[in-house]
Amino acid sequence: MENKKENFSEWYSEIIDLAELSDRRYSIKGMNIWMPYGLKAIHAIDGVIRKALDSRGFSEVSFPLLIPRNQLEVEFEHFKGFEDQLFWVTRGGKDPLDVELALRPTSEVAMYPIFSLWIRSHANLPLKIYQIVNTYRHETKHTRPFIRVREIHFFEAHTAHESYEDAEKQLEEYDRTFVDISGKLLISYSRHRRPDWDKFPGARYSIAYDAIMPDGRVLQIGTIHQYGDNFSRTYGIEFTDEEGERKFVHQTTYGLSERLFAAIIAQHGDDKGLIFPPEIAPVQVVVVPIPPLGKGSSDFLSGVMEILSTYRVKLDDRDNYTPGYKYNDWEMRGVPFRIEIGMKEMQGNFVTLSRRTGGKRKIPVKNLRGEMEEEMKLMEETLMRRSRDFTESRTISSNSMDQVRDFNGVATVYWCGSKDCADRIEEHTGKSCLGEIMGDTTTGACIVCGKEGRLASFARSF
Repeated sequence: MENKKENFSEWYSEIIDLAELSDRRYSIKGMNIWMPYGLKAIHAIDGVIRKALDSRGFSEVSFPLLIPRNQLEVEFEHFKGFEDQLFWVTRGGKDPLDVELALRPTSEVAMYPIFSLWIRSHANLPLKIYQIVNTYRHETKHTRPFIRVREIHFFEAHTAHESYEDAEKQLEEYDRTFVDISGKLLISYSRHRRPDWDKFPGARYSIAYDAIMPDGRVLQIGTIHQYGDNFSRTYGIEFTDEEGERKFVHQTTYGLSERLFAAIIAQHGDDKGLIFPPEIAPVQVVVVPIPPLGKGSSDFLSGVMEILSTYRVKLDDRDNYTPGYKYNDWEMRGVPFRIEIGMKEMQGNFVTLSRRTGGKRKIPVKNLRGEMEEEMKLMEETLMRRSRDFTESRTISSNSMDQVRDFNGVATVYWCGSKDCADRIEEHTGKSCLGEIMGDTTTGACIVCGKEGRLASFARSF
């Protein structure tokens, strides 16, 4: 296997193939097959997202895939933002369609005409819904599984509120939600307010969650958008307030995608292969018998499997592979824990537990249930600490353009907010503006023009 630090791109492609997460050999570029192991992982990630949203009063929906052209063109700024990426259906059977239909690139235009029917009074607010669906964008750049694809496994939440202030509170809730989600996925990230020229089409402003990858580039893994009443005025989403006055709602959205999976693979994996966070591992514990086991082995193995039944546990009883091969295979697939059972374990009534993050220990069978709970917690703490340490190691603060250029990672500098200065930085360093760092209130002289600026991040991005 490729060395992850020396050649991340090759390592990433190789581990996706070896672990059978995705098959890229489908006949349409950028539309890949989710293999069983990868599909189990993304469904587990979906489960983490659902739990975080359901607990905050969101309801899941599922809107149709196709959007009529005339409906798309109602919101011109939004339409222009996606026009070059749309897939179109132009015929039904042999007959041309009266109205061309686009495959959704995202669902604002599909949902908001319906919102105008659902929302009548303040009693219908706030409206908080989400869906997990496939979206479609005609990517012309180099495609890569889970990072840049044409068929995207996508989560999107949409809300409507009585006031701009209520919508702002919703954005704060999104932030808390992502703290919960990232805490289960054990990935570190930074938050940036995207510059106006890079905000989502139709938004007042956009905030992005960015994760650093092993090659020093940044991957946008999530976004939240404040729409104000931009879309509600276009689509006539009005309500009657308590005084009987008609008003337009204020809206927000929250988007995540399979890029979360890419960040998990990249931040946690090593030269042996994947390392899955326990919460979303397709297999959390693999039990490997070491022959010869002798009489009573079936009962012993059954007892251990019963104790571990609350986890996603796999008994690897393949008789055509050696224990060593199995160890390497499951390590490559990122299983958090391996339990080895041989003759000495049976005779001593214990198991040998091996952590994917390193280290072994013997655990008496009678203590296994409680010890596994503690091991899961320790694994999560280890992976989260490693992810944060990695992100910190790939981030610098600087007032030198040359240092920003030469550093392989994210550079934070003071920036006045102008596009001219951002372009100057990019021309000199090859790094584009991610935006101002959310939560940082310090000011300093812009690295280009010397005017007062805020702390912002610059990096190469996917």
